[in-house]
Amino acid sequence: MSLRERLAVTEETRQNVAALPAQSLAAYRELKAMMHQLILDRIDLERLKRLTSEQFKHELALLVQRIIEDERIVLNQTERHHLVLDIQHEMLGFGPLERLLSDNSISDILVNTHAKVYVERAGRLELTDVTFNDNAHLMKIIEKIVSRVGRRVDESSPMVDARLPDGSRVNAIIPPLAVDGPILSIRRFSVNPLSMQNLIENKSLTPPMMQVLQALGHAKVNILISGGTGSGKTTLLNVLSGYIPAAERIVTIEDAAELAMRQPHVVRLETRPPNIEGKGEVNQRALVRNALRMRPDRIILGEVRGAEAIDMLQAMNTGHEGSLATIHSNTPRDALARLENMVGMSGVNLTPRATRQQIASAITVVLQVSRLTDGARKLVSLQEVTGMEGDVIAMHEIFRFEQTGVDTNGKVKGHFFATGVRPRFAERLAMFGMPVPDNAFDPDRVFE
Repeated sequence: MSLRERLAVTEETRQNVAALPAQSLAAYRELKAMMHQLILDRIDLERLKRLTSEQFKHELALLVQRIIEDERIVLNQTERHHLVLDIQHEMLGFGPLERLLSDNSISDILVNTHAKVYVERAGRLELTDVTFNDNAHLMKIIEKIVSRVGRRVDESSPMVDARLPDGSRVNAIIPPLAVDGPILSIRRFSVNPLSMQNLIENKSLTPPMMQVLQALGHAKVNILISGGTGSGKTTLLNVLSGYIPAAERIVTIEDAAELAMRQPHVVRLETRPPNIEGKGEVNQRALVRNALRMRPDRIILGEVRGAEAIDMLQAMNTGHEGSLATIHSNTPRDALARLENMVGMSGVNLTPRATRQQIASAITVVLQVSRLTDGARKLVSLQEVTGMEGDVIAMHEIFRFEQTGVDTNGKVKGHFFATGVRPRFAERLAMFGMPVPDNAFDPDRVFE
């Protein structure tokens, strides 16, 4: 049987690799690996550096054509095209992941070793037909991703956070910590960032909530966004940042840079992990302290997760109003409790009451976002921090989403409503020229 007959890689089967017989798929992988190695043996790497991406793709196509003729491999034009495309992805991109990365409907890519790749579409997980040759192949792709942002992953440092060129967040964990093989998780970065109008259309919040959030962003109110993994904290942070006036200087601080500010005056800072000798680490706390010397109008902390909490609170309390941050938590009250615990991690000798006073003075609004059972993401609570009552931080809920059930299709049923409490920050919003009408807080207005 000829190699072409063994492969049977037609346009139809190429769109659904799972339809290929196991021996045909193995033969195609064998051919692709052989071609890849022959190209590496023949290519002039020094000349390659001087070529543009398009020039290289053209040269690669010619080289593949030459190898096919030299090796007398029987392939039709369609098969040759897909072979060239796959090799381009291996050499210039991220191999099998390229097909998934080009699909804008995918929000998460979850690689569970080389044999299983899941994606999330519209809040639902599904198994794909994408696979890697083996775990060694997957490791090469992981190393290519992390090396592009100056990170490393190996046995001495088996966990890593990184990002793709488009800003998508990447996490990888490899053996010995991952028992079955390398694990890769990619949180996609939207090509077209969501706007507040998109959130309303998706029923993630309501028009009155939008009015309040828009005014909060403009009026330099300190906001903490709380939620679980994948609940939409960063998305909401990006949307809120769009209301910051263009004339202000913004400093962003992140573990892996992914925020997409649309203002012209933005300084982006990113942490640095320790080198192979365990030295050179720059953590978020050091960046927060440095940011204070950079004359920021706003400081945006991608996620507060440790000792940097005390520096963030002090910055909010000393003139850096309008700062934004996210935190992992299940409720607004838990978010403040976590902040208190993080302040304790800083080594600063504060009593619990003094710590809570710092938090109550610094944070004005806590937004709770949640990913519901049907995959929908909603702003389920907007609460105002009003100060201290004894030794407890006082909070008032302004808006709430209440779930009432689940329909036969598994879709969550519920409604948004205002609690009827007029927030104290309403006076500040009016002072900044962003008054919110009283009917925005009318408890009788219910939004499905």
